[in-house]
Amino acid sequence: MSQDYDLVIIGGGPGGYIAAIKAAQLGLKTACVEKRGTLGGTCLNVGCIPSKALLHASEVYEDASHNMAALGVNVTGVALDLDVMMAHKSKTVTDLTKGIEFLFKKNKVDYILGTGKITGVNAVEVTLNAGGAQTLAAKNILIATGSDVIGLPGIKIDEERIVSSTGALSLKQVPKHLAIIGGGVIGLELGSVWGRLGAKVTVIEFLDRITPGMDNEVSKQFQKVLTKQGFAFKLSSKVTGATLGKSDVSLTIEPAAGGAAETLNADVVLVAIGRKPYTTGLGLDAVQVKLDAKGRVETDKHFRTNVPNIYAIGDVIAGPMLAHKAEDEGVAVAEIIAGQHGHMNYDAIPSVVYTWPEIASVGKTEEELKASGQTYKIGKFPFSANSRAKANHDTEGFVKILSDAKTDRVLGCHIIGPDAGTLIAEVVLAIEFGASAEDIARTCHAHPTLNESVRDAALAASVGAIRM
Repeated sequence: MSQDYDLVIIGGGPGGYIAAIKAAQLGLKTACVEKRGTLGGTCLNVGCIPSKALLHASEVYEDASHNMAALGVNVTGVALDLDVMMAHKSKTVTDLTKGIEFLFKKNKVDYILGTGKITGVNAVEVTLNAGGAQTLAAKNILIATGSDVIGLPGIKIDEERIVSSTGALSLKQVPKHLAIIGGGVIGLELGSVWGRLGAKVTVIEFLDRITPGMDNEVSKQFQKVLTKQGFAFKLSSKVTGATLGKSDVSLTIEPAAGGAAETLNADVVLVAIGRKPYTTGLGLDAVQVKLDAKGRVETDKHFRTNVPNIYAIGDVIAGPMLAHKAEDEGVAVAEIIAGQHGHMNYDAIPSVVYTWPEIASVGKTEEELKASGQTYKIGKFPFSANSRAKANHDTEGFVKILSDAKTDRVLGCHIIGPDAGTLIAEVVLAIEFGASAEDIARTCHAHPTLNESVRDAALAASVGAIRM
């Protein structure tokens, strides 16, 4: 059976489903092909959302167990019910995936459960989950297939003792010792979950620092905070082998620069060394869609591939692998296909690490500005001097704003501290509108709030600090 569409989207993750809804709202007959059986992609099913559910739940457990007494709230008999915590996670995912299905019906998007393959410049063949096949004729095709876990050669992920992020979200019991290969965001968030619930956590990172790409000053502070929380770090180290024992995994670890090997035993090993674009089985060769050296789909600034009516967005193209980046690209590409002027400002995409304290950033790091020769000013403000943070007994970290030395235009912001993921939005908006640090500094902020720390950092970068 063949059906005609203005747009067929392969992939129902954050980029794909948002693009589908927006395209339908703009009057395009739209279909979204998704093989998982539930919408929302990795983010909603086995990524962002379930991890945040567990991060919040484990944070509540940590507070009740250790932190509330300092506020005069004495809690006794705190006990972990991991089954209930996992049920909360699962219900959160189910409710949200069903919500997307409702939005598809509301906006008249055809949701096709199956594996999509491009068989021509205007054709997508779907191997249906229910059996059989269906051919979709499409004026335009959008690739929104996201990314997949990167594995380590010689180390087989079984999702029980050697796990990816997917398996780490569904452990049946708290490991005594969790070893994490990779010092990036995913590993550190999941390490925080299981560390709060009682696991010993060891992070093995090939580089000499954690969270590569993050502003270095924030990264160093982050490692200090995690160390105080019980994390152990083996930096400049590589894992060269893993042997399964009766009840544990024995890792062979060597210095990254070469040297004597050592052994580390852990109940569970999490492989979290990054993700790669998912292009397997899409039929890109058949229509000669070009990939770059990293296996990503090549696109122009309008998300077009070298085949004019085939587009791509999200993790499968260049740029940060972030759900909100994919969502905004989904809106922009739908507008472009509909004849409008969708666009993206990649300097105004925030990134957040949902540990506690949180970390959030937008724009340039200090290292990037130095490398480019850009002259800049720094404004910093510690949460230890913020009234609300003091009242909340949550004073770890600081706000750091970077602005152009000549124009005062905000170039970047980096926050480590309470609710950083919310606080960063103000600076994202400032960058989007080309605001200066003084613009933020002269904007009235409610008192007492954590947001005042952003203003105080902006004051320090522009007209002068007051509360420091």
